[in-house]
Amino acid sequence: MTIENITGYWNTVAPTFDDEPDHGLRDVRTRDAWARRLAGWVGAEPADVLDVGCGTGSLALLAAEAGHRVTGVDLAPRMIERARTKLAHVGSGARFLVGDAAAPPTGGERFDVVLARHLVWTLPDPPGAMREWVGRVRSGGRLVLIEGRWRESGQAGDAYVAGAEALPWMGGVGADDLAAAVRPLVAGVRIEPLNGDPELWGGAVDDERYALIAEVG
Repeated sequence: MTIENITGYWNTVAPTFDDEPDHGLRDVRTRDAWARRLAGWVGAEPADVLDVGCGTGSLALLAAEAGHRVTGVDLAPRMIERARTKLAHVGSGARFLVGDAAAPPTGGERFDVVLARHLVWTLPDPPGAMREWVGRVRSGGRLVLIEGRWRESGQAGDAYVAGAEALPWMGGVGADDLAAAVRPLVAGVRIEPLNGDPELWGGAVDDERYALIAEVG
């Protein structure tokens, strides 16, 4: 795998990325379901949120509309273009940066929440990325990872970039394994199952989907 091939893949899928119900959040029920979950993970008080692997910015938009200060990072310029367009009307001051989600180009900044959704399966070094993310969280803040082992990722992997089959968590990662990787880095971890809420996904699912919420000491 090369950065150029990975970037090219996500640039190619950017125009249709929001067609998935949980990507575009176009249905009001799906959008509201994610907004409720996000409020529980981030909190009500205005916070600095770093959305790594932000894609087209759907979760960033919900966070900005809730009054949070949002920075989004994605490797694919076309994803970032769509995110900027999506948030242009909000007037929130949200910013979007092209860069590696595993090592966000935000310098020495610290955030109250670092958020990643359906990202770790794409990474060649997930533990290294999580150490990096925890290092970006202020004391008392949170790392929120929305993950799972979903059939779609395994199927999409057949059409993903050459070499992707060697990724450590290709096809997703179970909650127990992810918690084991994160727990040494943080003060506490809890798992919130998400597969039982069909409104999040635009319909019922029968695979493993969850949020890992880690408290950073």
